[in-house]
Amino acid sequence: MLISPDMELRRAVPEDAERLAEAVVRNREFMTPWEPYRPEEYYTVREQAERIAEPGGAMWLLFDRAAGDRVVGRAALNGIHLGPLCSANLGYWVDADYRGRGLIPATVEEVCRAARDELGLHRVEAGTLTDNEASQRVLAKCGFVRYGLAPKFLHINGEWRDHVLFQRILHDEPPAYGRP
Repeated sequence: MLISPDMELRRAVPEDAERLAEAVVRNREFMTPWEPYRPEEYYTVREQAERIAEPGGAMWLLFDRAAGDRVVGRAALNGIHLGPLCSANLGYWVDADYRGRGLIPATVEEVCRAARDELGLHRVEAGTLTDNEASQRVLAKCGFVRYGLAPKFLHINGEWRDHVLFQRILHDEPPAYGRP
């Protein structure tokens, strides 16, 4: 899907691991305030290929076609649960040099569409650090509703950090197995 004339969002495949590894290395310092500790292996092509292929999740990458298909963002649904829950957790980031262009709201909207139409999910949740107002604005713009606060939720940048929790209900149909 084209997010803009030069930006394409598509499901990640193992062949994207090298470009994804380059992106996480390039943004390592920028992401430190919002990311958990990452061992050195995380920044390798092998580790990124494993993350792309991880069961129970789905990953999308944002490519700058004008820059030779450079990966400039990622969105992922993790912990996908079907059955009566039909839910997943959303995470996303954009390259430091691409902030403020509206790429993440467009990406989140497309991932929510795919979660509903392709994966059959009922609900997507996301959490942000309490001081990450930019990410909270993205979620609000994309129809997510704040529903709680999780104290000491994740170990981020050296300490247990509180997170604001958001959810978006995608539809009210019963799960696929529960439909007449």
